[in-house]
Amino acid sequence: MDITRNRRFLLVSGKVVVVLLTFYFLYLAIFTAPDTLLSWQAILQSARQSNYTFLLLLSALLIPVNWGLEAWKWKILGQKLEPLSYLRAFRAVMVGLTLGFITPNRLGDYAGRVLELKSKERLEGIGAVFIGRFCQLVATVLVGTLGLVYFALLLYWREYPGVCLSIFFLLLVLNAAMLLLLFNARAMVALVAAVGPLRKLAKYLAVMGRYTYGEMNRVLLLSLLRYFVFLLQFVLLLVLFEVRLSPVEYISGVSTAFFLKSVVPSVSLLSDLGMRELSAMYVFGLLGQERLQVLSASLSLWLLNIVVPSAVGLFFVLRLKLGRKGGSA
Repeated sequence: MDITRNRRFLLVSGKVVVVLLTFYFLYLAIFTAPDTLLSWQAILQSARQSNYTFLLLLSALLIPVNWGLEAWKWKILGQKLEPLSYLRAFRAVMVGLTLGFITPNRLGDYAGRVLELKSKERLEGIGAVFIGRFCQLVATVLVGTLGLVYFALLLYWREYPGVCLSIFFLLLVLNAAMLLLLFNARAMVALVAAVGPLRKLAKYLAVMGRYTYGEMNRVLLLSLLRYFVFLLQFVLLLVLFEVRLSPVEYISGVSTAFFLKSVVPSVSLLSDLGMRELSAMYVFGLLGQERLQVLSASLSLWLLNIVVPSAVGLFFVLRLKLGRKGGSA
């Protein structure tokens, strides 16, 4: 019992340390310069008076497209467990989003979607949620790899060609491995089953091995479409906050920032808030852009795609709490 408590204490302590360090580095990156708050106020005022304010509205209009595509993905994945209408899939996504907002690494997303299932084997939905999130990660890595290659060629190729080639090879291996795992999910289940402490989880992940090649192709395509909606929103907000770059630089910068945010280990209590901003400011800093302008765009993206939908999702969470027994289609 004492060993278990010690492990939990160490785990919680480690998460707290990571969160504090993330926000500390974010603070150092933003607020150590003099007159930072005054500069930020000027940036926000400029954005309000800009001729591009319609871009904020356009970004907001893409919110239901973003989460609508996620609901479409969940409909495909959830069908392996029980018949699922698009409305029920959308409701499950919104509940998962709201619960995920208040849990580290969005773990509440699993609970939210599983609770919306009616099947007695609803816990097998954990595997369906995982494969959906893994598919979104694959999309992020695929496109982000192109962004990383662009930055390597632009900034480091002349002086460090050998290092760049090594990075290109590692990225190729990473992409191949992730695609191989995605389209051979049975191997992931077998790997989990082979690890003693994780063996009990294998039965909840078994559904991952039941998806066909065609179904995985559809989910990956939807993940890529959702990724590009997210990317477009970020680019629109960067333009609004006067980050001026070429189209290739916009796409490479955003895709690289998304890549770093996804692969760098982090624990955040607010849906990766902090790591996303650090990644974006670092990447666009390499392109000579002001940190506060990039931060403003990144925070706006977080508010639009996470905070606003999570608030809307509260409606579905309240319905869930009121004891809806079977759920309406």
